[in-house]
Amino acid sequence: MANCTVLDWQGKETGESTIDLKTAKESSAADLLHRAVLRQQAHSRQGTASSLTRSEVRGGGRKPYKQKGTGRARQGSIRTPLRPGGGIIFGPKPRKYSLEMNRKERRLALRTALMSRISDAKIIKDFGSKLEVPKTSEIVSLLKRVGIDSDGKILIILNKPSDIIKRSVRNLEKTKLISADQLNVFDLLNANSLVIGEDALSTIKEVYSND
Repeated sequence: MANCTVLDWQGKETGESTIDLKTAKESSAADLLHRAVLRQQAHSRQGTASSLTRSEVRGGGRKPYKQKGTGRARQGSIRTPLRPGGGIIFGPKPRKYSLEMNRKERRLALRTALMSRISDAKIIKDFGSKLEVPKTSEIVSLLKRVGIDSDGKILIILNKPSDIIKRSVRNLEKTKLISADQLNVFDLLNANSLVIGEDALSTIKEVYSND
């Protein structure tokens, strides 16, 4: 169980919240998180790289010169892999990079990643509710008030971010905004700091508390 201090938009303490999610054992947590990150990165690969073999390269149907009498090495095609413009030996072909990981392991890895970073998280009550127009400077000011460097990698987790908040955050190059139901292991571990809306924390506890 972890106790989290809830802050208002001005960075002042307004209360406290707790979160208690089942995590992996310390002896197996590192391996579990490593496999989860590898799986996520593998699934982001398109797997569309493709090269032509000698049978697929255009041309080369005629023998370039006669077999004997030229003093040169015998050649049957100009599309041999030994010549420029020829086929590629053992080149890449379209394939899937997906890795298997069952649902219980994926959810356990997600809970473990979240609980390992909860000490770096700032819980904000009514995040951006008073913003009437998109304003990046308001987000930067908030981060400064709660002690977060806006130049670092920041992950903001909200329940249902409005269009105003999305447009306010998108100008921050190293800041990523995601919904509470779209958490992933890589983003949780990759960020230097986490900012979580109080309502998003409630959603996280509701969605991820059960296996």
